[in-house]
Amino acid sequence: MPAITLTDVVKTYPPREKGAAPLTAVDGVSLEIADGEIFGIIGYSGAGKSTLVRLINALEPTTSGRIEIDGRPVTGLRERELRGVRAGIGMIFQQFNLFSSKTVWGNVEFPLKAAGVPKADHQRRISELLHFVGLADKAHVRPDQLSGGQKQRVGIARALATSPGVLLADEATSALDPETTQEVLALLRRVNAELGITIVVITHEMDVIKSIADRVAVMDRGRVVEIGRTFEVFSAPREESTRRFVSTVVAGSPQGDDLAALRRRHQGRLVTVRVSEGGVDQQQVFGVLARHGVLFEIVFGGIDEIGGRTFGTLTLALTGADDDVSEAVAELGPAATELATDDAEAR
Repeated sequence: MPAITLTDVVKTYPPREKGAAPLTAVDGVSLEIADGEIFGIIGYSGAGKSTLVRLINALEPTTSGRIEIDGRPVTGLRERELRGVRAGIGMIFQQFNLFSSKTVWGNVEFPLKAAGVPKADHQRRISELLHFVGLADKAHVRPDQLSGGQKQRVGIARALATSPGVLLADEATSALDPETTQEVLALLRRVNAELGITIVVITHEMDVIKSIADRVAVMDRGRVVEIGRTFEVFSAPREESTRRFVSTVVAGSPQGDDLAALRRRHQGRLVTVRVSEGGVDQQQVFGVLARHGVLFEIVFGGIDEIGGRTFGTLTLALTGADDDVSEAVAELGPAATELATDDAEAR
């Protein structure tokens, strides 16, 4: 049974101005998130991803559609019934949302009190969690004495207090520097691996998704436009939204001024090759060129990796006999695209 199931979920808000159309923030989203996986939802500002989170944890009602958590319907429940659902869903936030008047201990204790956990059990549970997140020595300090990374660790401990089955991380690393981000992501991987908790990571940062997510859904204008294993989605993106995210970490095919500058600097024919494990890899590319006696220079692009598997694009300036270059490009097949020159179409 999936941990989370969404079926044709829609969320519409009333118009902001008289005579305006209603705002559809989530538009017919259907997803299944497997029990125990780390699932990423990525999208630019306004894509609808944060609204989707509020629907999953029942902070807002859906306009239509169905949401199930561990097979239990969430849509249509009364407020009293929703409290039990929310107790099984932990939440961490971009700005931490800690109580400044409480100590670290008090922040982690708060959800235990709210859930009615007997006070006799508080000390054991809080101590266990603070050791897990590496903050046992900070139990009696207040949030304003902590770094951003430490605050997020407190947020994670607090979210885990009631032993939820699902953890939602809404832009949880956006306020952190790159090194601290990787530390927090490593902690979330531990939460998943050691506690078996399903984690949904909502972000606009490609680096976060490629570092942690097993699968990913790309959102654009309230819709899921692409979904699949993280490596497959980002190594061979089908949609423009996905290609824009990939371009933030790996340069794609040169366009516009970049392409014009390359043509001025290089005499060879410019060819962009998509490389990935399971497709055409770098060794194959260079072997084909060598076999045809074609010289090459890498002039644009880059290679990245997800889960130890490499992908990316390389734009090469190829020189040699015209027929030899054409045969080499043909042998590389659909992975290779020759960039059109000003006076010729792509070959």
